[in-house]
Amino acid sequence: MNPFPRDDKPLAARLLEGFGRFWWDFLVGDTPEITLSVVGIVGVTALLRDVVHANVAAYVALVALSVGTLALSAARGSRRG
Repeated sequence: MNPFPRDDKPLAARLLEGFGRFWWDFLVGDTPEITLSVVGIVGVTALLRDVVHANVAAYVALVALSVGTLALSAARGSRRG
């Protein structure tokens, strides 16, 4: 049994796949809800700042949503044990 099976994919495809797998594992990892929260927080902040032109509200929302996400994540983690 060969411990290093031959992969017929081109080198560029294997490198791109490895790069994608690394970033998926790094960003999403075992808590995809944190990644979704960050994307949502950035989206809400961008909408408030660019569409509504409410800069102060955008910064307040950024801090409030970030603290809320951190608190929910910590509570969820403490329940897991």
